[in-house]
Amino acid sequence: MSNKFDSKLILGIVLAVICLFVRFAAPIAPNFTPILAVALFVGVICTKFRAAMLIPFAAMLIGDLAFSGIHSMMFSVYVSVFLIALVGNKIGEKYNVKNISLTSFLGAIAFFLITNFAVWCEGWYGYSFNGLINCYVAAIPFFRYTLLSSFAYAGALFGIYFLAEKYVLAPSTTK
Repeated sequence: MSNKFDSKLILGIVLAVICLFVRFAAPIAPNFTPILAVALFVGVICTKFRAAMLIPFAAMLIGDLAFSGIHSMMFSVYVSVFLIALVGNKIGEKYNVKNISLTSFLGAIAFFLITNFAVWCEGWYGYSFNGLINCYVAAIPFFRYTLLSSFAYAGALFGIYFLAEKYVLAPSTTK
């Protein structure tokens, strides 16, 4: 491993940790969370598949154990985040504003569909098509926060990372 790669990876992990810390230190709104953006970001910057999957999983598990405890929706949340990290890992070094924006948008939609389907499966809205529709409709106010946070945190993470990569980690051209 080169020093440049180590520096980039360390910078990326530090940015992700800061982002997660800000979430717990200053909660903004329900579902306004950095975890989807962190999963995408770590998926992109970690070339090792296991690390790309382990970091968001560990962050979520620590957060769940410390703040919300074990709950019935954990599996659907973790699956959603895993899928976003997986897509980020497939994007890899080919990331650009379009890929990140599209993946942030689709990731928020996937999270919405998967987790609210799990809520419906718990029987909270009845086991009917109308119950499923009611479940999704009831979740729409929370979706806007998920979507906004995905764009905001992804923009911050990738923006800071890009600037640091360009101006701090770039090899010096002067001698």
